[in-house]
Amino acid sequence: MMIGDETARRPYKEYYNWFQAQDPRTLAAKCRDAERIFRRTGITFAVYGQQDASERLIPFDIIPRIISGKEWRKLEQGIEQRVVALNAFLDDIYHKQEIIRAGRIPKELITQNDAFLPQMIGMKPPSKVYTHITGIDIVRTAEDQFCVLEDNARTPSGVSYMLENRETMMQMFPELFAQNRVRPVENYPALLRKSLSATAPACTEGKPTIAVLTPGIYNSAYYEHAFLADQMGVELVEGSDLRVVDGRVAMRTTQGYKPIDVLYRRVDDDYLDPLTFKPDSALGVPGIMDVYRAGRITIANAPGTGICDDKAIYSYMPEIVEFYTGRKAILQNVPTWRCSEPDSLAYVLDHLSELVVKEVHGSGGYGMLVGPAASKKNLAEFTRKLKARPGNYIAQPTLSLSTVPIYVKKGIAPRHVDLRPFVLVSDKISIIPGGLTRVAMKEGSLVVNSSQGGGTKDTWVLED
Repeated sequence: MMIGDETARRPYKEYYNWFQAQDPRTLAAKCRDAERIFRRTGITFAVYGQQDASERLIPFDIIPRIISGKEWRKLEQGIEQRVVALNAFLDDIYHKQEIIRAGRIPKELITQNDAFLPQMIGMKPPSKVYTHITGIDIVRTAEDQFCVLEDNARTPSGVSYMLENRETMMQMFPELFAQNRVRPVENYPALLRKSLSATAPACTEGKPTIAVLTPGIYNSAYYEHAFLADQMGVELVEGSDLRVVDGRVAMRTTQGYKPIDVLYRRVDDDYLDPLTFKPDSALGVPGIMDVYRAGRITIANAPGTGICDDKAIYSYMPEIVEFYTGRKAILQNVPTWRCSEPDSLAYVLDHLSELVVKEVHGSGGYGMLVGPAASKKNLAEFTRKLKARPGNYIAQPTLSLSTVPIYVKKGIAPRHVDLRPFVLVSDKISIIPGGLTRVAMKEGSLVVNSSQGGGTKDTWVLED
């Protein structure tokens, strides 16, 4: 927010002037109001493996993160380029595999990857869209420098927090939105429905029927599943509500079974179809993959997209972007060592206390080591893990991530953040202005995941 101690950066100027005029007691009361709003609305997430707190409120900070229109335009260009490349990459690896034949990416990284689905080889999704909804995690490392931290192409979550954060801020500080030209995000559910409808299969008659498939109330993101179905005005279904009827996937209604054209699934690949994947899955729909192969349903996101979430694939993204777009990546990757390569592994083991080590299939901040904050016991444990399964890990430097202020009892304090913009892909690409800013609420922490104690804040993209 600040340049030095006294001067606000240009995007924050109006907000900073307003903030300086506020009574701290009023702002403290607003923090309590926000918590009550979240509690009353039921904005929670589940924490697996913690019996004392299976449902938690996600911490919310009342100071917005503000991005100028100029900064956002650069981000938009880079995000769109990356999402175009991700879709082209998925189409290629499940068809001609030209990137492998060109020697730009090792064959075994694809064919031996747990997230690669042989069942998708030769399959063309309706409208040729694989990643209907994508979340790109971005960090700021300098005044005019943004890097992609990871890609979320399987079932990206968090958009409900983005929407609820904005609604809460507008409810508590309406005067700020009158003073600052903040681009809207509240039209996301309508855009999502429109985008999903545009990818409906050719057999669709009339207005497409859309449903959201959830694993159920015990899933960590169930609140979001229910929220999005409600906001789009579509049915929220579980696997037990669905069956294959006359070659279509149909949902149970009071008038019998009704065919579904587009299924926005929040169930992982392995559980989608017990006849194709895990035979003991009770979360999916027996036979849905046969209907999908016949082109009679759209599954968003397409099965097999999870390979783009793999952190070893991430390390090749600059090459992937250039291969499919013909241009250098606008948004750079964080420097990454692939521990599967002997020289990289040797470097990582020698510098373990300086690096962040992540599992290639890890998510939610689990299974990672932050070297500078690790104990000798943790470092020794990860040394053993790396030597035993080097291909399961990548390593990155601990970046000097940007900070933004959060409101604390003593006033404001800096905390590290990342940004997850959400991208909708159909016959066009729509990028929601801003996205979800996740913030490490603990002083000095670099981990922003809600499951690890991170919080969120509203993200403002300003009109020029």
